[in-house]
Amino acid sequence: MTERPEPWHRRTRRFLRATDQRGELVRGARFLRRLVPGDPLVPSTGRSSDRLARLLAEAGADRPSATRELGLAAVQAWQAVRRSGAAPVSADGITVLFTDLVGFSTWALQAGDERVLELLRSVGEVTESVVTGHGGSIVKGLGDGVMAVFADPGEAVNAAYETCSAVSVIKAEGYLPHLRAGLHRGNPRRVGDDYLGVDVNIAARVMAAADGDEVLASGSVVDELDPGAVIVRPRRSFRAKGTPKDLRVYRVVPRYSTS
Repeated sequence: MTERPEPWHRRTRRFLRATDQRGELVRGARFLRRLVPGDPLVPSTGRSSDRLARLLAEAGADRPSATRELGLAAVQAWQAVRRSGAAPVSADGITVLFTDLVGFSTWALQAGDERVLELLRSVGEVTESVVTGHGGSIVKGLGDGVMAVFADPGEAVNAAYETCSAVSVIKAEGYLPHLRAGLHRGNPRRVGDDYLGVDVNIAARVMAAADGDEVLASGSVVDELDPGAVIVRPRRSFRAKGTPKDLRVYRVVPRYSTS
């Protein structure tokens, strides 16, 4: 008895699947993805793109796929374009915000990738929502934190404080998330979708000196704030390598948060 030939659509599907999983094509797609800035599996600038990235990553995750790698690269590129197009413009400088999860690295070592990514996605969604809601723009994700920029220093302070407060109620097994934030105002140089220069470094150093749930701001930010809108306390013990010796740093809290 003669066997019936395999239908053409099945042969085509089998051929396409085999081609998609060819080692040289997968390696080439991964190489192209590495050339694109960002990481679509870490929350970036848009909730829809984060969900798309998760779907792509989970689709056939048990086997290599050139199509999946190219799809993730496309999401990265879209996120990068969206970041670069939303940066604020201010003639008298911009306010740079850095955030960071306190104690995250120690917890992440034993938590496992699934729980770590789940927490980072939750923190990223909260941060993106608050920052953009206050007129800011997320420049880039930094693993367990972000760099963002604002034209209005008052909005930057409010965004930093609200983000810290929102993150503190996120649930994570074996870990209590506490965000710290640092702000500095200046004129960093914009290069593509990123910002470089001394002012960026100062903002990062100010953030590193903060405790969990604390927002620190340099004098260049505080000098631009409405005194009636914030409570300001000097951080007299501040010392950080690579910052001006006369740098003034303050703990800032919006007054509405204490009412």
